[in-house]
Amino acid sequence: MKTIKNKLSLHFFNEDDIGGLISLSQSVGWDYDEHEIRTVLSSGKILGHKNEFGQIVSSAAIIPYDTHLASIGMVIVKSEYRGLGLGKETTQACIKLVSEKVSIMLIATPEGKPLYEKLGFKKVGSVHKFLCSHYEPFDHLLSDGCKAEALEEKDLHQVIELDKHAFGDSRGTFLRNRLKQAQQALVLKDESGNVIGFGFSILGPENLILGPIVAPDYKGAMDLINQLARNHRGQLRIDTPIGDDLFINYLQGYGFEKVSHPPIMILHSDTMPMRNSHLYGIAAQVFG
Repeated sequence: MKTIKNKLSLHFFNEDDIGGLISLSQSVGWDYDEHEIRTVLSSGKILGHKNEFGQIVSSAAIIPYDTHLASIGMVIVKSEYRGLGLGKETTQACIKLVSEKVSIMLIATPEGKPLYEKLGFKKVGSVHKFLCSHYEPFDHLLSDGCKAEALEEKDLHQVIELDKHAFGDSRGTFLRNRLKQAQQALVLKDESGNVIGFGFSILGPENLILGPIVAPDYKGAMDLINQLARNHRGQLRIDTPIGDDLFINYLQGYGFEKVSHPPIMILHSDTMPMRNSHLYGIAAQVFG
C-alpha cells in the first residue's frame, strides 16, 4: 500500500485533464461531462492524484462563492486505489484553499459520510433526488398573473439577488458560468414585470438537470419546471432541498420518483446558511 501511495502525486487539474476526469467519473458510474467539468473549473478548483503513468486516480473540487460559503464535490477515488487515504487527502487539500471563516458545504454519498464526519463536517439537512422518465406538461401557469420567459442580460442582476437570499450567499461568478452552460434559462415575472423567480436546465449525458430553481412558492417552482421540461423527451432530474409536501406531491404527480435522500453536511458552522425557503432545486450536488 505504502509503495503504491509513494508513486502518486497531488495535482491541480486544468482543461488538459478534462478527458481524464471524465474517465475517472465514469469508473464510479457518475456522469460528469466536458461541459460540467469546464463549469467547475471556471467557478473553482479541481485537484487530485495522478499515478506514475499520468492517469488521474482521485479528484475533489471546491467552489468558493462570493463571501462566506464554499462547496466541495466531485470527491472520487478509483476503486483500485481506495484504502490509501486519497479521499481524505484531496478533501483536506480543498479545505485548506479557503479561510476558516468560510463555511464549507457538501452533499455526502453513503460511502463518503464517515470520512466527512471524521474531518469535522456535521449533517445540517438533506436533499431529495428525483428522476422522471416521462413528463407530461400542463397547459396553464399555476401562478396567477405571472409569466415565464427567457432570461435576458438585463434580468441577471435580479436573478443573482434572488439566488443570494435563496441559497445563502452571493454566487454571481458561478451563475454567469452556469448560464453559459444552460440549455434553457427562464425568469418568472409578476404582473408588474418584476423578476420573482428563475430556473435553468442543463443537458447532461443521462439527464436534463433542472436547477437551480428559485421561486416564491411551489406553484412558481412548478411553472418554471414545466416550461423547462415540456419539450424534453429524455430523463429529467431535480435535486430539491425543500421538504414542502405540496411541491413534492406535484413532482410525483407529474411522474417524478424519489431515488435517494443524501445528507447536506457543513464545516466551520453548526447550521445551514440563512435561506428564505425559495430554493426549490439546487444546481447540482457538486455546487451545494
